[in-house]
This record gives sequence, C-alpha cells and structure tokens, in this order.
Amino acid sequence: MKLLFTICGRAGSKGIKDKNVKNFLDKPLALYTLSVIDLYLKKSAYDADIVINTDSEKLIEIFNNSSLRPVDIIERTPDLAGDDIAKVDVIQNCLEIMEEKNGSYDLIVDLDITSPLRTVKDLDGMIENKLNSDYDLIFSVTDSRRNPYFNMVMETEHGYDRVIKSDFNTRQEAPVIYDMNASIYVYSREFLQRKVGLFDGKCGIHKMFDTGVLDLDHENDMFLMEVIAKYLFENNEEFGEVYNNI
Repeated sequence: MKLLFTICGRAGSKGIKDKNVKNFLDKPLALYTLSVIDLYLKKSAYDADIVINTDSEKLIEIFNNSSLRPVDIIERTPDLAGDDIAKVDVIQNCLEIMEEKNGSYDLIVDLDITSPLRTVKDLDGMIENKLNSDYDLIFSVTDSRRNPYFNMVMETEHGYDRVIKSDFNTRQEAPVIYDMNASIYVYSREFLQRKVGLFDGKCGIHKMFDTGVLDLDHENDMFLMEVIAKYLFENNEEFGEVYNNI
C-alpha cells in the first residue's frame, strides 16, 4: 500500500492576510498538518510520500526548515493559482507529477493547512475506512448546527422561506445533515484520474469533533480557534500530541 499525502496552499488570502504562513499558538499553522501526518506514519506500515503544492516562497521555507519529515515541493504554476481553480485540480496535478517521479500510488490523502485541530485517530480512521469500502472518496464532516429542512431560510419574492420546503416541526424529524469541514479527503487513484466532480463518485464521510474545526475566513476566526485549540491541547491527549510533536 502506497499513500500520497498532498498539502495545497496558495500565497496570500482575501479573508485573513497570508493565513497559510501565519503562526497558530506560536507555531507555524502549516506544520500542524505535517505533524499529524508524521505521527500517523510513525505508527503505520504503509509507504508514503508527502508533497506541498504552492506558489508561496514563505510556505516552502516553513516546510524546508521543519525537521518533522521530508516534503517534496511542487511550485504551483500560474494556471493553477487563480481564485476560480478547484482544489481537486491542484491535487490531480500533485498526483501526476509525483507518479512521474515515484510510480503509482494507491490512495491520495489531502489535508487542509487551515485545519490544525485534527487527530491521528481521524486520519487513521479515514484511511482504513476507505481501504475497507467501495467508496471513491471519503471526506471529513461535522454535525451541522443548522438544517435546511428545518431552521435555515432564504429570501424569495414572497419574503423568507425555508431553504428546502418541508412540513417538519422539529429538528429531530428532519433528515440528518452534516457540514463538510474540508479538513481531510481520501481519494482512490482511479477516481482522481477520472477528473470529474467531487460528487460524481460514491462518497463516504468521517465525522470529526464538531468544535475542533472553524472556517478561517476572518481574523476573529483565528482568534476563536486558538482559544478552542489551547483548551484541547491542554485537556485532550489526542489533540495535544499533534501540538507537542511540532
């Protein structure tokens, strides 16, 4: 079994300036991703390579200066650096380049730089779930705090109405909904090579700790996640080992 771990990060950011190269609780945000991969591979029997695809010199420097584990560098080309480029296109580019160098991979595991609160158990569980299922891909989710069948509304020409029309009167009656948190994706090689949309394949999910992941779109989000992270690192061994390993 051979794994390719992909880490994708552009230079700059519209929400939080240069968020991929920021520190998070006094350690580089990007190294939390490398730390969880390192901890996983210390316990795993699988062969693996790690690659970062970026147009950020600062991000390349962070990975090159880390003593955690060697990382291959792919300098992102301008045609893959635009706002309208899907991340899966960048992951496919990683696969093509790394397979030219190292031969075929069985699974491709993408981890988002802006999700520092994940555990080795999350990563291991998703990889094993993928290996023991017929899913084309598995992605991480959290329980949704809102439900489009019950308590989410949108503007219409007649005022505001539920996003999805329904007669549900309680949340418990409505279908269970999850939020995609973009933390981890595990793809089969064959699915990625098809170059189709995410939901054109058979999808599975892995549920993560729901307060462990926030969308980092504004400076306040970074502050709030650091507050949560400090508590988790000090009180939860599984989260704490990722922090302490950096």
